[in-house]
Amino acid sequence: MPRRSAGILLFRRDPELQVLLGHMGGPFWVRKDEHAWSIPKGEHDEDEDAEAAARREFAEETGHPAPGDLLPLGVVRGAKVLTVWAAEGDLDAGAVVSNTFELEWPPRSGRVQSYPELDRAAWLDLETARTKIVKGQLPFLDRLAELLG
Repeated sequence: MPRRSAGILLFRRDPELQVLLGHMGGPFWVRKDEHAWSIPKGEHDEDEDAEAAARREFAEETGHPAPGDLLPLGVVRGAKVLTVWAAEGDLDAGAVVSNTFELEWPPRSGRVQSYPELDRAAWLDLETARTKIVKGQLPFLDRLAELLG
């Protein structure tokens, strides 16, 4: 079975369309910027409802509750099966506080360190977001633009 992941793409119109993306945390991403940003999302079991997982992961990765109304953006299949919803809302990107994960770093060093899932967040216009977002998530930006006209 492929791994499953779900997330929420928060957007606002300020006055142009902007999306909230998070820069992935950990030593692999620390010096990367282009295609190193992600929709707040995370893995879930096959038995867990994807929307419930998206809401949980949004809260864990941003430190803010997920918005109420969600608009489906569909599924993208790649290394994982990723299901994403969009939601209109606003939050202070500078106040995003993510959950953490543990990783042995440097590899084979025996030192386990803790890193945030997302080390920072930012509101980005769609043009900028297309250069920052992980390539596998690009279709969701196009779907959002199409959905909102």
